[in-house]
Amino acid sequence: MKLTIQRTQEGKSYDETFDVASLKVTTLLAALYEIKAKVDETLTFDAGCRSGVCGACAVRVNGRETLACSYKPQDGDRIEPLNYHPVLRDLRVDKEKAQETLKKVLSNFSIQNPKSNIQHPPLSPKEEALFRLQTDCILCDSCYSACPVLAVNPDFLGPFALTRAWRYFTDPRYIEEVPNESIQNPKSKIQNPVLLDAVQQNGIWDCTLCGECTAVCPQHIDPKSDIMQLRGESLKAGYSDPNLAAQSFGTPDFGGGFGFDPNAGF
Repeated sequence: MKLTIQRTQEGKSYDETFDVASLKVTTLLAALYEIKAKVDETLTFDAGCRSGVCGACAVRVNGRETLACSYKPQDGDRIEPLNYHPVLRDLRVDKEKAQETLKKVLSNFSIQNPKSNIQHPPLSPKEEALFRLQTDCILCDSCYSACPVLAVNPDFLGPFALTRAWRYFTDPRYIEEVPNESIQNPKSKIQNPVLLDAVQQNGIWDCTLCGECTAVCPQHIDPKSDIMQLRGESLKAGYSDPNLAAQSFGTPDFGGGFGFDPNAGF
């Protein structure tokens, strides 16, 4: 069995193929360790728990994100580092920039309101179930690497940051209700307005809802669904999709803003 690995050393990238037929191979991560120990000690990659919990060993195999510790290699596989991450060496990448997106979402969000004396009782199983799955995120960055939006907008917050926003939005212990004057009923309230505000720019409206993030998540989290939920809550809070304002529906305008030409016929 042969595996091709994209190597990056001293700023130069190239492919190198290793024959692992004689090595002890059970998972891709085991193969990488065997290559490093018996063939090329300079091969560099990240690993941690070796059991699919820490997310450190995420790579791309044949163009698809996966955890090396969970993937069973096949003859001819091509392994490369994650997309949109600076490559430090070989399969090892710098995740700092990607995970800075969490700070952008949560930096102005106060988990505890010092002015509030309200103590939320212990969560019920029903309340905890609202965000149980999102809490399982291991920050492997697979969804970030798979997201096509980042190819055209490097400032996009990315799937796991938006999933984290939905996780806190649905947690009743962190709800902060304030009057919302921007919607029709001035007496209505929204929860966690700071979180909603943080995901508007380069966030939920930039997502194409392609579902690639959901497809590669090793924890079976559905960031696409979380983003759609945040969009719905944003609309209820008075926000709108900024992309709609920039769209043109053709000219001349029929007077209602929809661009119908009264002389064009059907």
